[in-house]
Amino acid sequence: MAAARNFISLLQRRCIQTSAASLFSNSSPLCTNSSSSLSSSSSFTVQFLVNSCGLPLKSALSVSKKFQIHEKELQKSLSVLEFLKAHDFNETQIGRLIEKWPRVLLCRVESTLKLKFDFLTQNGFVGQILPQLIVLVPAILNRKVDSCIKPCFEFLKSFLDNNEKLLAAIKRYPWYFTFNFNYALKPNTVFLIKEGVPHDRVAKLILMYPRALQMKPDRMVRVVNSVKNLGLEPKAPVFVHALRVMIGMSESTWKRKIEYMKSLGWTEDEVLLTFKRNPDILACSEDKIGRAMDFFVNTVRLGSQTVVANPVLLQYSIDKRVRPRYNVLKVLESKNLIEVNQRVFWLLTTRSEMEFRENYVAKYADKVPGLLEIYRGTVEVKKIDT
Repeated sequence: MAAARNFISLLQRRCIQTSAASLFSNSSPLCTNSSSSLSSSSSFTVQFLVNSCGLPLKSALSVSKKFQIHEKELQKSLSVLEFLKAHDFNETQIGRLIEKWPRVLLCRVESTLKLKFDFLTQNGFVGQILPQLIVLVPAILNRKVDSCIKPCFEFLKSFLDNNEKLLAAIKRYPWYFTFNFNYALKPNTVFLIKEGVPHDRVAKLILMYPRALQMKPDRMVRVVNSVKNLGLEPKAPVFVHALRVMIGMSESTWKRKIEYMKSLGWTEDEVLLTFKRNPDILACSEDKIGRAMDFFVNTVRLGSQTVVANPVLLQYSIDKRVRPRYNVLKVLESKNLIEVNQRVFWLLTTRSEMEFRENYVAKYADKVPGLLEIYRGTVEVKKIDT
């Protein structure tokens, strides 16, 4: 206790001695307007945040506007800092945590922080995973272990069969620990299992698409029924993908997209059949779908029915993938090096980046100077012939 009192006294003297010299000097950003408006408690807080917590002055000033440290609370804050450092928090992580949730400095170490940290470390959150999780979602520290963190953790573990998947899910969506899992996560997963969605596919939603499970349960019921009404069975592998896409849009957006695709020459049956085969097509924006249809039909001359029969074409980026490849193929065709037809172009569009570069750029680079630049989009196609 004597050592602690001496430290507090020393810090107070430093605050008094250095505030004029460092915070309120003529060269300080605080000199203008700030010195008169900053209270003594704010000055003490800023000094502590800068000197002990490593915050930049600007951040410390911002935090001090909504949070104050008083002399009687200083020992508690120092204990928190020591606790965080003992759990591999570096100065940058401590600063970011305080900026997000400054009240961490007033937490009780034994009865609040230690309980959460012990549970997390015992369940695999060790090394840098722990500070990364806490900094990302400080609200975890404001949740009770027995009524929130532990039940959620155990529920997730019942779907994800090993700690590696569990940690991956929580790293992808740390907010799992901050929501009341009895409100949405648990009833939604139980409902999906009851409807016949296989356990491993529910696990995939938890691992890869967690936001889909955070919707209100009554809306989950409506969306599941909508997907089933399209003729997709819950046991089908594509069901969870269709569910995810429909969850991501309102009913009005769904209807508008169907009408938009009909305006591009699709029938409603073709749109729905495409959705049942590849739901992500309807996750594309109307602008992306429209630009792709325009390019393939009006520039490549594929014909709308060819695109309808191969809807995956709509998912490719026109500017980053399709147009550069098309430009390369047209140049090679103009030099009589290859023959391009609709089927060849479609196959080439779906090939990997490495395969296309090796077989159609690098292979002909010596015969067609500037071909790589055409592919990168730094030279216009017409300049090749000059």
